[in-house]
Amino acid sequence: MRKEFLSVLCVLGSLFLTAQDLSIKETLINPSSQINDGQIEVEVFGGHPPYIYKWSNQSTSLKSNKTTGLTEGVEYTLSVTDSHGQTVTKTYEIKSESITEIFNGFMTPAVSALGSVLFWDPFAALGIYDPITYADVKLIPIPGWTAGIDEKFILDKWLVAEGDHVEKGQEIAVVSKASGGTISVTALAAGTLKYRVEQGGVIYNSENTKHVVEEGAHNLAEIQYDEPVALLHPNGDFQTTSIPFIVIWLICGALFFTIRMGFINIRGFKHALDLARGKYDDPTAPGQVTHFQALATAVSGTVGLGNIAGVAVAVSIGGAGSTLWIIIAGLLGMSSKFVECTLGVKYRNILPDGRVFGGPMNYLRYGLEKKNLTGLGKVLAVLFAILTVGASFGGGNMFQANQAFETLEGQMAFMQGHGFWFGVITAILVGAVIIGGISSIAKVTEKVVPFMAGLYVLGAILVIGVNIENLGAAISAIIDGAFSPSALKGGVIGVLIVGFQRAAFSNEAGVGSAAIAHSAAKTNHPPSEGFVSLLEPFIDTVVVCTLTALVLIFTGMHEVEGIGGAQLTSDAFGTVISWFPYVLAMAVFLFAFSTMISWSYYGMRAWTFLFGKSKRTEIVYKLLFMFMVVVGASVSLGAVLTFSDMMILSMSFPNIIGLYIMSKEVKIDLKEYTRKLKSGELFRNPDPVKVKSK
Repeated sequence: MRKEFLSVLCVLGSLFLTAQDLSIKETLINPSSQINDGQIEVEVFGGHPPYIYKWSNQSTSLKSNKTTGLTEGVEYTLSVTDSHGQTVTKTYEIKSESITEIFNGFMTPAVSALGSVLFWDPFAALGIYDPITYADVKLIPIPGWTAGIDEKFILDKWLVAEGDHVEKGQEIAVVSKASGGTISVTALAAGTLKYRVEQGGVIYNSENTKHVVEEGAHNLAEIQYDEPVALLHPNGDFQTTSIPFIVIWLICGALFFTIRMGFINIRGFKHALDLARGKYDDPTAPGQVTHFQALATAVSGTVGLGNIAGVAVAVSIGGAGSTLWIIIAGLLGMSSKFVECTLGVKYRNILPDGRVFGGPMNYLRYGLEKKNLTGLGKVLAVLFAILTVGASFGGGNMFQANQAFETLEGQMAFMQGHGFWFGVITAILVGAVIIGGISSIAKVTEKVVPFMAGLYVLGAILVIGVNIENLGAAISAIIDGAFSPSALKGGVIGVLIVGFQRAAFSNEAGVGSAAIAHSAAKTNHPPSEGFVSLLEPFIDTVVVCTLTALVLIFTGMHEVEGIGGAQLTSDAFGTVISWFPYVLAMAVFLFAFSTMISWSYYGMRAWTFLFGKSKRTEIVYKLLFMFMVVVGASVSLGAVLTFSDMMILSMSFPNIIGLYIMSKEVKIDLKEYTRKLKSGELFRNPDPVKVKSK
């Protein structure tokens, strides 16, 4: 009897222990043929609830048993931990079904690999600083406050004395609304309470322009942590502030060339304007296009979606302070443009039929050969050409067509689902321009670029003018945000990097692309085109990017969270001009169209460098380019587009190496050009406007 009793106990004990084993049952969902919409939902058995769900997808909460927005064909991991510390880890993969999902799943690891190089942080790797973002305080906002709200909030009563220690969830204040009713405010963290508003004072008033513009004006208190707290992603991973290698590479190059060329970005600005106006245009000089046409072509390749969507992302992440660093980076980038475009003209090759072949491929190949670096020159030139062809098909073509269609589709319901036909029509328009070569491209860009830039600038100035009373508050927000941002914005380093990164991505200074367009300019003096080119970062970054940032700040939209870049900019314009989002959608199309035709020329010159300079070779490239327009507008290629876009930044690696090596001869050429300018030896056009209009 006793043995039987013990046997029963053993069986029951075994069953009990088995019941406590942690196990997971998963459901994998691929709801459609669209990319990045995979889902995984799990059910946990055994263990001791509650459970912690640690997904590799950073946007998924530790409390969620379901993760969404997953890339098909890519592995994701989940670790489930119960309250007793038992853990089970499993790996999942949503199977790719459509062609686009297969492409996207294949390219995602490639994007990650390229990104690990471009955005590698050498300072963090060397242990110079801790990249983890820490917060010293927790800001306490008005519950339910949103940017653009039309209301006045008053601190009715403090329930806790300033300086007291509070616990998370403890009631600390009562807020009243001018429209009626009160709101109870609770502590969002444990720590020492510090008032931002005295009892009876106004916290936020939508009619007060300073409150609308000032960052964090809706916060009534802050709680100082007992110890700095590391900021986390929803899945529990640390948030980090990195200093990407590619940004260091571009900015250090720009700073070096600025100093090396004696601050040519400042002292050469007036002469650059004179050249662009046609004051020194020599109709007998070799080349295919005027200074202004070359400038318009190059500007059309840089002014685009980055100025609209990219800046909105920068300001929403880095705050108003990132605007100042965008401007500084743009000013420094002017010097990089000067050096690369001077060399582009100096080492160009003009064929008997008048076609011009120039750009980094030429000066890397032949410029380094002059310095007995033939092997290095060949390698860098071929690498640059390969990257340029890839970038022209991706970031300069498919990405532009894809984003232009998405923007127009969002504003015009009748276009939904008609990406293929949009791509066909756009490809025909692009083909009609690029078949004619650089002269045809230049004639279109010299008209489209001023129009689209003028339209956008006019709209921005109108929005700023309507909100002009916010000027003082906006300037304060930019200065304070640039030099004393909160830890939530990544501190000074975080804001600075966000601003520099956006400027570098936008104006492409140091990338070398613009040197290809400027190589076709009619001039006998290479530095003259260098002067013209330094206007590009000024127009693209110092003017257009800054205006976008100011529109967001003046309208208070920089405080909005959870909205995409282009939509955020559109909403900011819409606060003043209700119909402007439609105009902005058309501007986006023009930006994308002009970028495509400019990049078609960049890619074609790189293509001919690799495969020969015959006209048949050019036609093959142009047909491929037009086909890619249709592909880009028709499908969502996700990581393919991202990878191609990142190739544009990769072009800066071989390019800047060559610029460093050849900067001395550019300095010598600049000195000689300046001497001729001062002595009056340069050709002067008696009627610049008349010649430019021909």
